[in-house]
Amino acid sequence: MCTVFAAKTSEVLTYHQISLKRFSPQEGWVEQDPLEILNAVNECIEVTVDNLRKLDINPADVVGIGITNQRETTIVWNSMTGQPLYSAIVWLDVRTSKIVDELTKQKGTQSVNAVTQASGLPLSTYFSSVKLRWLLKNVIAVKDAIASNKCLAGTVDSWLIWNLTGGVHGGVHITDVTNASRTQLMSLRTLQWDKRLLRFFDVPIEILPKIKSSAEIYGYISVGSLLGVPIAGCLGDQQAALVGQGCMRFGQVKCTFGTGCFLLYNTGDSIVHSQHGLLTTVAYKMGPDSPPAYALEGSVAIAGDTLQWLRDSLGIISEVKDSEALAAQVGDGDEGSISFVPAFNGLYSPYWRKDARGVMCGLSERTRRQHIVRAALEAVCHQTRAVADAMAADCAPLRQLLADGGMAQNSVLMQMQADLLGIPVIRPLMMESTALGAAIVAGRAMRVWPTTIPSPPADTFLPALTNEEREMRRVRWEEALNKCMGWTDTKNEHVNAEESDRTTAVLPPGLFFLGTALLVIIADKLKSM
Repeated sequence: MCTVFAAKTSEVLTYHQISLKRFSPQEGWVEQDPLEILNAVNECIEVTVDNLRKLDINPADVVGIGITNQRETTIVWNSMTGQPLYSAIVWLDVRTSKIVDELTKQKGTQSVNAVTQASGLPLSTYFSSVKLRWLLKNVIAVKDAIASNKCLAGTVDSWLIWNLTGGVHGGVHITDVTNASRTQLMSLRTLQWDKRLLRFFDVPIEILPKIKSSAEIYGYISVGSLLGVPIAGCLGDQQAALVGQGCMRFGQVKCTFGTGCFLLYNTGDSIVHSQHGLLTTVAYKMGPDSPPAYALEGSVAIAGDTLQWLRDSLGIISEVKDSEALAAQVGDGDEGSISFVPAFNGLYSPYWRKDARGVMCGLSERTRRQHIVRAALEAVCHQTRAVADAMAADCAPLRQLLADGGMAQNSVLMQMQADLLGIPVIRPLMMESTALGAAIVAGRAMRVWPTTIPSPPADTFLPALTNEEREMRRVRWEEALNKCMGWTDTKNEHVNAEESDRTTAVLPPGLFFLGTALLVIIADKLKSM
């Protein structure tokens, strides 16, 4: 996706978006094609620039580009040919479960705890560290490239920036602090690759990108219609949404409802290590000489994917958007109501149970598809509430929740979330918070973005449940939650990459968050826009 903003007003001028495929060679494996990602970005740039011309806007008015991307998704490529050495391993891929178990057993509790203290992240299949370790152990092409000093690695932002700034002809190999903080290889305090973490995961520092701030000029577009335009901002997708929602002060919280569900709580200049299952991460760093801001994060693995599953696997709904009307047809407590825990690949924050799997409880002959759809939406809200409770325990209770993402367009979901949290949920009318966040950091680097921007118009959803009703719903859903634990044996999940069938199922793009990566173009000279 490529979006153009007017720098002075934050107005969206035009955009173009392409959906990307996800591949699942085996159960629990999730991959994408790095070249498809790159080609889609290049196509989005050209179509968007053509749209500008059709609007009688001069592409020469473009002053800077910001990038936001899926964070933990990991890519390795040959520095001499520019070719990927393997598919991109997507953030929710769980093939590294055996590696996590092995590291826990071999290194011991004290070393594992030291990893969490340094990186802010628990040992989990979620992060880039174990994905890189898997690639280094299992893919011959990666081993050969490292042996010949031809291997580069990074998250999607690094792959894109390297290619857009020249690739094999002098491309810049960098990442920003927010993406680096999700690799589990960076120290939260020094904001540099940590030697102890690199030793723990056995990752050579030579293949990693240089870490930069979120707002500075990294390099310049080397080809195409935007030749010579600086790439001046970079944020991981959830941090971009935090900035785009204006959560720049301690205690402000946003939640992005997409494929997964992600809450970030701004903790300012304080590194807060959670005691309740949350992650500690870098929120942003507004320039090379600016101090970093930090955040607590709670990640729900499956949110929008639940609706895709109801559509594609069960055929319960024809379109994801149908879920709102169907859920509105029944109320909580109706005959036929159920509790649903969609733990398809385990549970993330605050539970961290990779042995969990999905369950539906309370099915009866009166259960209809409306009840299942409503239970799917309610499951997202209950998991969000659990993360919000953990944030309150670690810092302070939430006063309100700022919502964005594709699922946030569902008003039934937003009202349900307000009811279960017991606080207002605020949804901006301009839903592209992630894109706006990338525009803001690039605009700050180019000194064309206003320091303060008024809060955008928004819908507000107020809680309508009593405390007693809210507690009854929590208890009932947690009874189902307890039944989903301990369903898998992870001992036999590891399969060598060279033996796997890489041509099986294609998962539908649906709500897949922003097609992996998003470029934001900032135009400065559009005074009349």
